[in-house]
Amino acid sequence: MTLRRIIGLALLLLLVAGCSMVRLAYDQAPNLVYWWIDGYVDVSGEQTPPLREAIDRWFAWHRRTQLPDYVTLLARAQREVLEPTTPAAMCAWQADVERRLDAAIEGALPAAAELMPGLAPEQLQHVERRMAKARGELRADYLQADRAERRAKSLERTAERFEMLYGRLDAAQRERLAALLAASSFDAERWLTERRTRHREVLQAMTLASTAARSGADRNAALQQAQVAVRVIAERPARSPRADYRAYQQRLTQENCALAASMHNAMTSAQRHAARAKLKAWEGDLRTLIAAAPSGANNHGSAIR
Repeated sequence: MTLRRIIGLALLLLLVAGCSMVRLAYDQAPNLVYWWIDGYVDVSGEQTPPLREAIDRWFAWHRRTQLPDYVTLLARAQREVLEPTTPAAMCAWQADVERRLDAAIEGALPAAAELMPGLAPEQLQHVERRMAKARGELRADYLQADRAERRAKSLERTAERFEMLYGRLDAAQRERLAALLAASSFDAERWLTERRTRHREVLQAMTLASTAARSGADRNAALQQAQVAVRVIAERPARSPRADYRAYQQRLTQENCALAASMHNAMTSAQRHAARAKLKAWEGDLRTLIAAAPSGANNHGSAIR
């Protein structure tokens, strides 16, 4: 489990749902995030009320402070999606999105640190088992023994992401995508090995936070250890402490920016206008969400506490 995945799930709901479904998805997101966390931690009855309250506060803060910025970003995207692009421009877009994800995660850290010391040993064991299950699922999805099947699955996954925005890819576009993927440096085995190491580091940080609380350490000391733990959880996926893997990530980022630019430039005028229409619909839904904020949502002065 990582905070980036939890927060990313909430933000992803804004993208995978189409048109008016965005509003429904966002309104249901607090429950989905709670069940996501519960699936990893096996939340106790005592922990449920403060966790649900923290999630609700985060979404109230997010709706008030972050959604207006997303509206601005979507308006800009509508202008740019009709024009050709470059790898550098795609990387700039990725950096913009990452900054917004970082801001959303930063808003969740205080409450996560408050809740972390209350985890029991059996809950940490549950997290460990769930992490192992997730790695097994990823291995099944990304490391098929048959190389041809692996390439086909990669093509299908990536094509679906483009089609979510632009609509159906034609045969020539799929051939272009297949060739770009074949030239990629992505190494699924290396990625999963890093994930296994990251999971070990996250579990160690969570265990130290939980142990500090159970050992009778004063609240400030336990909270400090919990803050260290949530930083590990939040930062490891995007910023590995291993220099060689960071270099690998940077290389992949550059390749992916080039791939995205190449595919965008291969889109027809009709596909780009379809993408613009979808972006405009998302913008309208976000504006509706902002306007329909529940009464009292604006009383939260900052991120969740």
